[in-house]
Amino acid sequence: MRLLARIGFWLLVIAIGLFSIFPFYYAVISSFRSGTELFSVAYLPERLDVSNYVAVFARQPFGKNIANSVIVAASVVALSLALGLTAAYAFGRIRFRGRSLLLMTILAVSMFPQVAVLSGMFELIRTLGLYNTLPGLILANLMLTLPFTIWVLTTFMRELPKEIEEAAFVDGATPWIVVRRVFLPLMMPAAVTTGLLAFIVSWNEFLFALTFTLTNERRTVPPAIALMSGSTAYELPWGTIMAASVIVTLPIIALVLAFQRKIVAGLTAGAVKG
Repeated sequence: MRLLARIGFWLLVIAIGLFSIFPFYYAVISSFRSGTELFSVAYLPERLDVSNYVAVFARQPFGKNIANSVIVAASVVALSLALGLTAAYAFGRIRFRGRSLLLMTILAVSMFPQVAVLSGMFELIRTLGLYNTLPGLILANLMLTLPFTIWVLTTFMRELPKEIEEAAFVDGATPWIVVRRVFLPLMMPAAVTTGLLAFIVSWNEFLFALTFTLTNERRTVPPAIALMSGSTAYELPWGTIMAASVIVTLPIIALVLAFQRKIVAGLTAGAVKG
């Protein structure tokens, strides 16, 4: 019975692994195929044809699209962590009237669907003169990443002992020094986890990027891939779309592998309380 349970467990693990990895694996195989080969089923690579990868950069400014995504995602992560850390200090350490109501409001904002705020955000960005600019996308993406960043960092801030903060104040530290030199190192696993989540959200964001940009040179990679077209109106550029999808997935995989220990520490911190 115990052996059957163990076999069932590993079969379930294998099934979940195949379900998670197979779409990306098939995209990699498809990216090396061209012509009618794309519409036949194949589970193993037959040859390595890199023409799709060359076509991605030859037919449109895909390098510029990747640079736009890097700038937007990195800026969103930096602003989310800076604003989220200071807000978490206020929510976690300072008592003021309306603190719980404000936290619940932030949580409610994080649950709004993007389409519900699309028209209001469009008017705001157009009024500020940020339409078809990267700062406009950064401002829009902050609305998606800042609420959960504040919530996660506030939760971690409340778990930290107050004696550390009090000792720093006794030594003459200001609140900003306490946040930057005391809390930030202690909250590094949580900061890495929320920062990576913010990067993934901003990197994959599609609706705002499609609505708030007009020219291909200002687009990030999701709308750039969605708007790819073939040499004729009847051609579906499936091979170049798969190649572009593989290219934009690699940075996310590299980040997860580079920070996997910090991510695990951030996700499991606070799970066990003494």
